[in-house]
Amino acid sequence: MDLGKLRKDIDSLDAKIVALLNERATISVQVGRAKAAGTRATSTDVDMTGDGSADAEAADQPPAQVYVPRREREVLETVVQLNHGPLSNEAVVAIYREIMSASISLQQQVAVAFLGPAGTHSHQAAMDRFGDSVLYVPMATIAEVFTAVEQGRTLYGLVPFENSTFGSVAQTLDRFISSPLQIRGETYLPIHHYLMSNSQLHSIRRVYSHPEALGQCQRFLDAQMPHAERISVASTALAAELAAKEIHAAAICNAVCAQLYGLSVVAPRVEDTAGNTTRFLVIARESDGVASAQSDRDKTLLCFTVDHRVPGALCDALRIFKEYGINLTRIDSRPDRLRNDRAGLWHYVFFVELVGHASLPAVRSALDKLAALCVDLKVLGSYPVMEGTIAAAPGSAV
Repeated sequence: MDLGKLRKDIDSLDAKIVALLNERATISVQVGRAKAAGTRATSTDVDMTGDGSADAEAADQPPAQVYVPRREREVLETVVQLNHGPLSNEAVVAIYREIMSASISLQQQVAVAFLGPAGTHSHQAAMDRFGDSVLYVPMATIAEVFTAVEQGRTLYGLVPFENSTFGSVAQTLDRFISSPLQIRGETYLPIHHYLMSNSQLHSIRRVYSHPEALGQCQRFLDAQMPHAERISVASTALAAELAAKEIHAAAICNAVCAQLYGLSVVAPRVEDTAGNTTRFLVIARESDGVASAQSDRDKTLLCFTVDHRVPGALCDALRIFKEYGINLTRIDSRPDRLRNDRAGLWHYVFFVELVGHASLPAVRSALDKLAALCVDLKVLGSYPVMEGTIAAAPGSAV
């Protein structure tokens, strides 16, 4: 086997790959210019794939929505089907993630807010979803992520929504109640927690972390560190920063925090459940108005309030979904703080996630009927299902 010839073959292929990438990028730029000029293109948005192949009109959509997860899912599933090795599907998806990220950066600068600082699981999830070619803006709290998007300082935000071990993220639900923002997409991240410190395990007196992370590691903490004080902070990365400055302090955080903050790993993977996974939501000023070709490949999240003085009011509301054959995938509730302040205690906002896009006739009819029963009803957005796809499956290397 002639090593020199093989290397020349690789050089030749590299030249062709670079030429094709730039040809694709040129078309992506042309799509962006056409839409900026208000011409009719074949996409509702300046799509993240850069090929302009999603549906509808873009002329009057300020700001342009470059992240179109429905189309992104189609592209990634297509390239996986075309892949016959020896590259793994995960490797092909990772490559295309960066191609698409570079394409949108040529059309416009995209900023994504996340719960910071750098090194949080939110940061990792955002990078897995948007790639390396966008601007990431860390925020101190989940509420500030919403505010950044609402004020137009970033085009998108990424917020944790629920964890497979510890359940819903209350701060996210509470902010959805008052925010005008819509859900544009979802993504899943396998969560592994590490106990980090510059002290030995037996000498640790304080453990910092985000409350969700502390909750996901309760059994480990009870068994190994029952006397250590558990201190909740705004993020796992902030916990690492604090632990690095204090003697006898530790943090439960992401693996990357060891290098970022100069900490040692005292105990790896201390989460209570091996399949620990967090679902994150991409928030924007508008949702994707176009449904997937298959009705069960979209979800819709809504929140509503019923008159708790009416017997069976919640039961009557939920029965509507059964009448229209709509499957519900989650139900949650949060105190209605505004109404409790005005009208007394024990008013609640109910969150329901259903299978199907809000634009489908059955879903529209159900929501119309639901609105007649509710004190308040708000559709928080429709978005393509990403769980189980190669683009977002827990454990995939993207």
